[in-house]
Amino acid sequence: MGSIPDPGELTELTPPSFDEFQRQTSLMTSCTLLWRELSDHFLSLEQNILKKSEALRNKIQTLDHETKASLNDLEKREVTIQGSVEIALEKVEANTEAALTALLKSSHEDENGEVDNDEGLLLSLKSFCFKMDSLGFWRFITGKKKELDALRAQMPLALAECVDPSRFVLESISEVFPVDKRVDKSERGNDLGWACVLVLESLIPVVVDPMIGKSRLLVTPSVKERAKEIAETWKASLEERGGIENVKTPDVHTFLQHLVTFGIVKKGDVDLYRKLVVGSAWRKQMPKLAVSLGLGNEMPDMIKELISRGQQLDAVHFTYEVGLVDKFPPVPLLKAFLKDAKKAAASILEDPNSPGRAAQLAGRKEQSALRAVIKCIEEYKLEAEFPPENLKKRLEQLEKTKTEKRKPAAVPANKRTRANNGGPMPPAKAGRLTNAYVSSFPAAPTIMRSPSHAQYPAGISPYHSPPAMYGSRSPPTNPYAYSPEAAPPPLAGSYPVAPMNYPAYGGYGNGMAPAYQQAYYR
Repeated sequence: MGSIPDPGELTELTPPSFDEFQRQTSLMTSCTLLWRELSDHFLSLEQNILKKSEALRNKIQTLDHETKASLNDLEKREVTIQGSVEIALEKVEANTEAALTALLKSSHEDENGEVDNDEGLLLSLKSFCFKMDSLGFWRFITGKKKELDALRAQMPLALAECVDPSRFVLESISEVFPVDKRVDKSERGNDLGWACVLVLESLIPVVVDPMIGKSRLLVTPSVKERAKEIAETWKASLEERGGIENVKTPDVHTFLQHLVTFGIVKKGDVDLYRKLVVGSAWRKQMPKLAVSLGLGNEMPDMIKELISRGQQLDAVHFTYEVGLVDKFPPVPLLKAFLKDAKKAAASILEDPNSPGRAAQLAGRKEQSALRAVIKCIEEYKLEAEFPPENLKKRLEQLEKTKTEKRKPAAVPANKRTRANNGGPMPPAKAGRLTNAYVSSFPAAPTIMRSPSHAQYPAGISPYHSPPAMYGSRSPPTNPYAYSPEAAPPPLAGSYPVAPMNYPAYGGYGNGMAPAYQQAYYR
């Protein structure tokens, strides 16, 4: 057996090694890092749980408020149903009596007579509404496009006299919406979308519930169902119209206004509505219609799409409608719109085929852009951020240039010129002579003699331009390359006789395209 060491006896201790010390230090560092990582992880989990709990708490509160508001609204609607029905019945009875009275009074009168003032216009409209003569009503308003403002003011008053205004409106526009049923269509009067939109807009204040407002429309279930069928028919006809990209803007506007007027917007068709609105965004009413169609949440993406398509001006109108001016500042958008318009005008000027026509189109393009931007600045009070003085000066400069181009060119009184190429005309009686010899360069002093230099502005040759028969835009360097004596005598009467009242070249059309009237909605 080994001996047991004495506790009091001193024994030799083993000195610690440096490697062991490093190992222990590394182990402690690893444990510390792991502990910090776990602490941060659990802290992050705790914060996420707190945030989610707060979000759920807020959602529950929001849902409680919405539920309470919905219940209050339903209670209010239920309470007001009786009152609204009574008001509607009284109105129907009053309109029925008024219609019978109007039929008796106007049995021998002609409603299609001349309308002298707004009062006469209102009486004529009411006459059709009393009798529920939707076809006569439609024909009457389509013939009064020049009195558009008066129609817009008086039509809601007239539609209020109908026994069933919503059905009356559907029957009125049925000739052209959802499908144009007209047999004879004139190119000038083919677009009646303005009339459809006008009638549909005028119906809204008539069918609004008198007790709770626009949240409930007084449209009978049968008429609402008919309106839904019309909307589905229009959507089904999109393929025949060439798809969404090729459908006409008046048709799009009528369709969207039809949905809003009768309250038949479908959430499942939001993508369709968005494409239609963006495709016709230049219409003045499109921003408001977009909001009414439930596209408020889609507005930021729609505005970005308009900007990417170069429709910055339309994007400005949309931003003001939904209050996104801070996110999409209008001034940079307007400046970008003007810059794009100038680029487009410059590209038009590069057309070598018709330089005169190209300059005219380019000027018109820039003028249109300037007018639109100036109007937008005035409408939204942006003068402090974007002063319009320079834009107005540029517009005046373009208009002045356009006016100067339209002035007729001065022609010397002692010269008879050709209307087609500006060359000299033969004597007036040359065609009547039997053996007349008419030279291309006659020796008569009145023809060959060079006029005084005072008759021509500096830098312009005193000689007439050669005829177009040279086959080149540039005249030959030597107009007398062929001697008149060497030319064989032409046949008698080889030159046509020009009438004495033939106008000078400068008096012809100035080449300007006719000014088109501005469309009703834009």
